[in-house]
Parts: sequence; C-alpha cells; structure tokens
Amino acid sequence: QSEGIASSAHMPLLSVATVALLSFAGPSASLRLSPAAPRMSAVDAPPQQAASPAPDAISSSAPLHVLIAGGGVGGLALANCLELSDAPVTYTVLERTSEFKKFGGPIQLASNAMQGFRSIDEELYKQIEARATWTGNRTNGIKDGVRDEWYAKFDLRSPAESREMPFTCVVERPELQEILMRRTRDNLRLGAGVESYGKRSDGGVVATLQTGEQVHGDVLIGADGIWSNVRAAMTETPARGEGSGVTYSGYTVFAGELEYGGGDPECGYKVYIGPQQYFVITDIGRGRYQWYAFLARPADSEASEEKPDGSSPYLQKLFEGWSPEIHDILRATQEHEIEQRDLYDRPPSVLKPWNKGRVALLGDAIHAMMPNLGQGGCQALEDALVISEQLTSLSSRGEIEGALQGYRNRRLTRSAAVQGLSRFASDIIIRGFDTPAKLGFSGGKLVAENLNYAGVVTRLLQPILPVFFAVQFAFLYDGWENKFSLKQLQIGLSIFAFGSLFLIAFAATAGSEVAFAGAFAESILGAEALEGLSVWATEQSAAIQEVLNSLGGGPPGL
Repeated sequence: QSEGIASSAHMPLLSVATVALLSFAGPSASLRLSPAAPRMSAVDAPPQQAASPAPDAISSSAPLHVLIAGGGVGGLALANCLELSDAPVTYTVLERTSEFKKFGGPIQLASNAMQGFRSIDEELYKQIEARATWTGNRTNGIKDGVRDEWYAKFDLRSPAESREMPFTCVVERPELQEILMRRTRDNLRLGAGVESYGKRSDGGVVATLQTGEQVHGDVLIGADGIWSNVRAAMTETPARGEGSGVTYSGYTVFAGELEYGGGDPECGYKVYIGPQQYFVITDIGRGRYQWYAFLARPADSEASEEKPDGSSPYLQKLFEGWSPEIHDILRATQEHEIEQRDLYDRPPSVLKPWNKGRVALLGDAIHAMMPNLGQGGCQALEDALVISEQLTSLSSRGEIEGALQGYRNRRLTRSAAVQGLSRFASDIIIRGFDTPAKLGFSGGKLVAENLNYAGVVTRLLQPILPVFFAVQFAFLYDGWENKFSLKQLQIGLSIFAFGSLFLIAFAATAGSEVAFAGAFAESILGAEALEGLSVWATEQSAAIQEVLNSLGGGPPGL
C-alpha cells in the first residue's frame, strides 16, 4: 500500500539550526530497492481532458479540490483533517492497491502524534485510543545485550505528563487505517495509483492514473511513499533505481511478531546493544510481542547469506552469548512469523524541492526516516496537520502556491532534524556502541572486561544518555504544532551539541564516513580537512587503545 504511513520570516534563524542539526544527519528507511524505472516528468503527462476553468475565489459553490496520492496513514490523516474542517474543501484519495489487506505490523504513535490526532477531532482520538497499547508509561530503554543489565532508561512518561499529552503507544496499522477510513471512505478510490501529473491551463493539476485515466483537481499531495511517482514527476527523476536519490542504508532488519507469554509486563520496549548489531523487543498488546534484529550487512544479504536451518537458528547463532531473553523469544518464533527486509534511505531534503506549483509531498515521499525513533508515521501526521492548516485558510486559488511553500517552511527544519536523529541513532547504536567496559578487582588484582576504545567510550557516555534522551523528547513533544519558537531552537542546538560529542567520541569505531560525512560536512570543512579530521580521530583511538592494552585484560563477567 502507498506510504503516508513522514513562517518564512523566521527561516534565516531556522537555517542555522538546520545546518547544525544535519551535520550528523543522513538518509532514512523503507523497502527493498527495485530495478531502475524510466524518468517521469510532470510535463510528459498524456494530453489532458477538457475541464471547466475554476474560478479564483474559493467558496461553497466552488470548493478547493485536493487530490491525495496514497491511502496510507499520512494520506488518510490529511483526508480526515479536510473532512472535519469547516472550510469549503473537497478531496479524493487515490490509492494504488485494489483492496486494503492486513499490511505491516504495529505502528508506534509517540506523544506528539497522539496529540496531533486529538487536535483533529476528540472522537477520532478516542477511537484510536481504544485500540492502543500504551508503552510510554512503562519502563523503556537500552540494555547491555551480553550482561543483560540496564544501560540507560528512557523516561517517556514525564515529558508527556508535564505537557498534558497522551503517552506513546502502538496500534496495529490495519486497525488505524480502518479508523481513518470511517469518515473518508466515500472519497477513497482503490486501484487508482498516480503515475504522473500535469498542469492545466487554469493552474490546476491533472493526475494520470495507472489505468490511464486522468483526474482533475486544484492541488495534488504526494503521500505515495519513498518510491513516490509524484516526487519523480516533480523532480524529473526515476521513482526507483539509479538517479532516484534512494540508497541502501547499510542495514538489514529481521522482524518477528508472535503470541508470547514470556514478556516483561513492566516494560514497553527494550533495546539490547552490542558490537555491530542490536535487538529490540516490544509489547504490541493482547499478548503479542514484536522483535527486531538490526544487522550491518551488504545489500541483498537475504539472498546472498545462506540460512539452511531458517532465520531463527541463524539469529540465535549471531546473538550467541547475548541475553537469555533474546534467545527465548527467538526460539518461540516460528519461521513464517519472521521476515527480513533491507532498509533504504533518502538524505534529508534540505536542498531538494518539497513543492512545485500546486503540488507538494508528504511523509516518506519527502523525508523517509530510519525506524529507530518510531517517528516515521508521526512526522507524516504532522505534515498532514500543517498542509490542512495551510489549505483550509485560503480564500482564493491564487494563494495555493504560497500556502504550499509555507508548509515547506514550517516543516523543513523539524522533519530534517528528526530524520537526522533517526539515522544518527542507527549508525551510533550499530557501528559505535559496544559492550560497556568494566574494571574491578579480583584476588587483589585489577581485572578488566572489554577494555577497548569502543567499550570505554560506551561506558563513559552512559551517564550522559539520559540527559540526551530528555532533550530529544522535549524537542519531539514541544514542536508538534510546527510553529516557530526560541525554545525549539534552543533545544535543537542542545541536540546538536550532544550529537557532536557522540560523533567525536565514536569517530573511530563508527567509521569516519558516519561520524563526519553527514549532510554539509564536506562542503563546510572541505574534503582535505574532513579527511584530516578522520585520520586524526583514528590515530587518537589507536593511541588510547595502546594505553588500555597496557593495563591488561581480565576474565569476563565482572
């Protein structure tokens, strides 16, 4: 199914924050890359059918008509916003699939998303709340995957309570879509995927469907996912393959969903960290659990890496010596309950168009992000809220382009920062974190466990992480309305400061390409300076490692 489920006067200030936040940003996640597709262009659309020119004034007799390409969470959220508004606006959702089937597992709705749904309509919020499994009011955090000890905990409860916001929860994606279709079903067309679009003589848009049919409207919103045809037409690039801007993230993920009686009812989710991989277990409600195993692997490892005994035994071997909780849930998972997918990304669209004329992009079509923060669907919802606010305030069609540019201006910095944080978390957790170092005395002698550079840095950062998490959640929860505030700017700069500390600390273990080759790094520092900084970081880590080696090692399990 299509993905939907991701003021200009203040932009000079926000641009500074953008550059700062994106110095550690990178691209984000979706499905397996498909073969290259031909370039699409908005001007290459088939000849348009005649349509009566629309008057400039928007009124109840000549309402604004919005075409929404994609019936995922973001597209349906926008449809609900428009449906429940009092403005003279109509809409049509154009969904590629011929029928909605159970697709995908649960989706995390963080406090900012739940507050967004509440702002749309209290009854809509209550319907979603009734299907929610709350995780934000329980224990969540990072565990040492080998020792099975808590490394750092996330306080999701306090930031939500202090702002009088709902807790973070998970909802089954098909159930959420069903709720979002209750009010919008009459305006939803199935088997009507948008292939390209063109411009009418009166400034309106005409969307060409997969069937060749043309659909006319005043505005087109591309909520059609990371492989967006609307984006391809807007930028005159392929939707997939080389030239599309989509690249492999370097990570593959195994996911399992099952009935499981061995979970911890006190915990919402746990992230088990260790070298080059990590494992997540989360409660998704009604006695069901979901787990993820994130691995650094080349693209298409599912086909190239043999698993003769199946995925579960393969993962049990990879995580040998890790927490018994990991092995217990892996043994309980049947092979048909496991799937593997490669994660593909786009870099933040800071310099790429969000909108052109009367067409704009929403969700993964413009800012697909890695799943580590659980913000992909949440940011798509925030897009929908802002687009709705911009469009429902119009009195004339001549204001549409300015309204869509206003949407871009309001959403650019925040979405790029969240996108960067998501990618940052992936790179640092997988490539940077290691089993934390331990020092102690045994038999009167100093003994050490995992006394290497990455282990020491992981241990030294342990007391800092709760502060970083507090700042991060303040940023996510405070800014859900996407209105400029000095507080958001201050929080953003604080995140940048913490991020810079992490990147410097992990420069050698996470790799110089991760630590320093974020958005704009080479253009700001210059290629030679960037290379020199990377070499310096590697040299320092080697020197530190020599000192650590001189202290001697000791038996594990201190």
